[in-house]
Amino acid sequence: MRKYSVDELSREELIDQIDSQAVFIQELLKEKEAQVRLDYPWKGNLGHWYWNVQTNEVMFNPLKAQALGYTKEELPEKVPYDFFTSRLHPDDYDRIMSQMAEHLNGSTSVYEVEYRIRAKDGSWKWYYDRGKVTRRLADGSPLFASGIVFDITWRKEKEENLEDLAATLIELMDQDELTGIFNRRSIMGQLKAQMSLSGINKEPLIVAMVDIDDFKQINDSKGHVFGDYVLKETAKALKDSLGTQGMVGRYGGEEFLLILPVCSIEAAKLTLENCRVAVIHNEFLTNEAVSVSIGFALYQGGQTLEDLVTESDMNLYCAKAQGKNCVIGLSLDAVTLDRHNVT
Repeated sequence: MRKYSVDELSREELIDQIDSQAVFIQELLKEKEAQVRLDYPWKGNLGHWYWNVQTNEVMFNPLKAQALGYTKEELPEKVPYDFFTSRLHPDDYDRIMSQMAEHLNGSTSVYEVEYRIRAKDGSWKWYYDRGKVTRRLADGSPLFASGIVFDITWRKEKEENLEDLAATLIELMDQDELTGIFNRRSIMGQLKAQMSLSGINKEPLIVAMVDIDDFKQINDSKGHVFGDYVLKETAKALKDSLGTQGMVGRYGGEEFLLILPVCSIEAAKLTLENCRVAVIHNEFLTNEAVSVSIGFALYQGGQTLEDLVTESDMNLYCAKAQGKNCVIGLSLDAVTLDRHNVT
């Protein structure tokens, strides 16, 4: 069969050729759509797309638009490239357009992106899009591109759920089950990290041990359920009093460990005194005469973690020996402002 050049064809014959090609392409897209609907190995596949870069016209499997909630009748007769790009999520738009531009100018071998695109109902779908310029003009400018697109919303939702679950599990692993503050493993990890930072930055670090006074007597007289209640309220009072100035964790039993980063001795005395008073004035504990004793130590760069905790613990015992309900630091000087005589 003889092949005719474009120059040999009349206007009518040329139109017939174009119409014939258009029908062929439409039939090809229908076949691809049927293939996708019936049996395609990748979940979420929405089929192929073809983009005439010079005319800015896009031909694509209707599934791509239907997944966004649009019927064939709602699409323009000639769908432009920006029919889809105008619906990109604002946080994705610049990145996607930049990557497409890089591929169009030949800087990258393929165009491969994930993005959010707004559906007709206002919701956001996740698409994975991969394409390539298949034809270029003599000067290298892009003429024609084609690719394939997938709806990966299901995968992204699954990833987000897994990330939320992982974050929850990590939080639960770090929390003391009863009080909701850091557990021993976590607060000791925080202390180790803060000691490293203190050494690097040459900044002071204070560590304090806090013990609920006469806690055994509380358990014996009012039961372990009330004792748990006292533990939770004490933990809350300490955490609220510290705010952003430090961290608190349950060291064990009725003992708590406090970390005060970038804190001088004088500032530590004031902060820890506020913590002591916060427990006494806790609205749920004030009628029970609950108090705490506190011992603290300064990290000076030479001690091990165990040495620092031991030093804090020794000062805590000194606080107990001096009558409880007080704060004892390096010089064993008790801060006894608003002190209660608790036995």
